[in-house]
Amino acid sequence: MHTHTDASFSPAAAAGGSPHAPAVPGVPPVSKKDAPAFHSAEHRDAGAEAFRSGARDYEDARPGYLPAALDLLGPFDSALDVGCGTGKLTADLLGRGQRVVGLDPSQNMLREFSAGLPGVACVRARAESLPFTGGAFDAVTCAQTWHWLDHEAASRELARVTTPDARVLLVWNTFDVLVPWVHRLSRIMHSGDTLKEGFVPNLGPQWRIEKTLRTRWEQRLYPQQLHDLTHTRSYWLRSNEKTRARVTANLDWYLYDHLQLDPRAQVGLPYRLDAFLLVKASPAA
Repeated sequence: MHTHTDASFSPAAAAGGSPHAPAVPGVPPVSKKDAPAFHSAEHRDAGAEAFRSGARDYEDARPGYLPAALDLLGPFDSALDVGCGTGKLTADLLGRGQRVVGLDPSQNMLREFSAGLPGVACVRARAESLPFTGGAFDAVTCAQTWHWLDHEAASRELARVTTPDARVLLVWNTFDVLVPWVHRLSRIMHSGDTLKEGFVPNLGPQWRIEKTLRTRWEQRLYPQQLHDLTHTRSYWLRSNEKTRARVTANLDWYLYDHLQLDPRAQVGLPYRLDAFLLVKASPAA
């Protein structure tokens, strides 16, 4: 499934390649890693910690999720949205079930969440230590979050707070770096959460993958909004002003000098969507 609309300009042509060519001269090869590279648990936690700021930019710039991803989850009574952030996925859960609760460790994100979704319950906590009783939920969602977690600890906790027949939806929007100009863009933006094509998430033994959805789509936005998107990345949020100025200058050069984008015209930014529906590996898990 593809979600495309007409574009007045093709960055792929300006970058010197067809939209889905694997590589072109001057563009680094696509990374072979399956997931973001963390030197240690502390390194992973430091990256995740960066999201305690930048909530407004995140809400404005980050895309939402295709309805087909949530269709995997099906109906539910009570859902927990882990790593809810500003509530992009949480908003789509409303109306699909009786009760929805957002959870995030960032107070900054939860303030934005409450402003956009007044009346929806939200809790400040980590997925590895959930403040809920056993069997409290029959559905869990986790968007753009699972790779930041200790997957073994999070798997245990999700198994504890869910019913025996619970379902868990893991979903990612990832830059489609098989498109050459997007690959170079991701390098300039330092998008460290680019996951390899065909990746499979690490899980604890409590869970197994029952269904998988992989598709491509495009986010329509103006070139300046790519700066806003850059400001939502962990690298930017952790950087000092000197580093941010360098990233801004590099991005300006790439967008307006190299790709020659018209700041008044929207461009389609290609994404991959990868979604996984998990069920418990056994009723006793």
